[in-house]
Amino acid sequence: MPRESRLIDNVLRTRTLRLQTVRAMVVLVLALELAFAATALLFVLQPMAKRSAHDLAGLMVLSAQTWAELPPQTRPAFERELQANYRLSLRPDLPPPADTGLVHGLYIGYVEQALQQRVGHPLYFERQTDALGHVWLWTSIPAGGREIGVGVDNSRIQTQPVRALVVGLLLSLPLATLLALWWARRITRPVEAMEQAAAQLAQGDTPQRLLQTGPRELVRLAAHFNQMAARIDTLLQARTHLLAGVSHDLRTPLARIRLALELQRLQPTEARLDQIERDVLAMDRLISEVLQLARGLQASAPQQLALLPWLRERAQTHADWARAQGAVLEVQGAPDLQAWVDVHALQRVVDNLLANAVHHAPGPIVLQARPAQTAGRVRITVLDRGPGIPSDQLDAVFEPFNRLDAARTPGQGVGSGLGLAIARQLAQQHGWQVGLQAREGGGLMAWVEVPQSPSV
Repeated sequence: MPRESRLIDNVLRTRTLRLQTVRAMVVLVLALELAFAATALLFVLQPMAKRSAHDLAGLMVLSAQTWAELPPQTRPAFERELQANYRLSLRPDLPPPADTGLVHGLYIGYVEQALQQRVGHPLYFERQTDALGHVWLWTSIPAGGREIGVGVDNSRIQTQPVRALVVGLLLSLPLATLLALWWARRITRPVEAMEQAAAQLAQGDTPQRLLQTGPRELVRLAAHFNQMAARIDTLLQARTHLLAGVSHDLRTPLARIRLALELQRLQPTEARLDQIERDVLAMDRLISEVLQLARGLQASAPQQLALLPWLRERAQTHADWARAQGAVLEVQGAPDLQAWVDVHALQRVVDNLLANAVHHAPGPIVLQARPAQTAGRVRITVLDRGPGIPSDQLDAVFEPFNRLDAARTPGQGVGSGLGLAIARQLAQQHGWQVGLQAREGGGLMAWVEVPQSPSV
């Protein structure tokens, strides 16, 4: 079975998040109710039952003793009073019931224990039904030298807390299920929306952005997903743009090479071979820059960098090429200014900004380092006095293969159109900021902001 089919089968066999949430919540509610019932039974109902049993046992013993001490002519009235108000009945000379093993429940067990404490020997109850169909529990209590039978109306002790708790649990089960279904739907709805959006993303479609509402964790998750979807969408568009740009930029030198080869067969010249070599080198440079852009440029560990001597080194490296292009490089900055950066990545960014200035704006070019307006950051700026860029195009020139050479330096040739795109990608990768803006008095200001210390 293919791996994808096994994965789908495993997913289908897995219970849904909603079902798992409902089951977990129902079990949790029932467990809480059982814990509450056990706590109530142990610390409330049981002590109350024992106290009530002791009170009933005391009333039964007192009734038997009182009956034995009353004059015979007043005993019937006393018996009627007990039966009417306390649902107790007396029967003189009733033989003590034997222990038949009959279990009457916890409450009667507590009454038997209380009677034993009062009379000094075990007493047991037997169940009898009178002529009216009422059930009585009878026992015999010694009083006045006689065995006085004392009966308790079974309706007096019909309270059944354990059964009440069980019935309560059974009745609460549907309510707990409905509550769990509602809560599970509330929890899983944004997750289901995210799953559908992720499925669209996996199929190559652009998903709708998720609503950033609900609990904080789900809002953050939706925000991260939206950012990821936006970035993937941007990457897909960049890939399409990149492929189109590469195919377009390779077509021109390939056409020149094809024409030069045909002419070379007819009339070989060294100049034509040199032109072919230049076209090949241009194609190789373009392919190298495209590969760098596509690979995302691996990052290395950041380190502390003294900016002024480093900028002087970069200016010295590019000095000969800048002079050949008619540019003069100058470095400005405080001698103690530091930055915490990936030096290789910063070198690529600054070199690309500097190359853009040298290529398009021959003349005085300043490499400057100074503290940024944002606390804890430093801004490295490349300043030129070239023709500049229209304000509505300042962001567009960071797109791959976007060139404005005709507007800036006509007749001086064109580059690959990837230098600023690579600079922006590197800046985004390291959490830096890069930008272009018009310079007061004419020209362009290209800058990158980096942190001064690891804590920023």
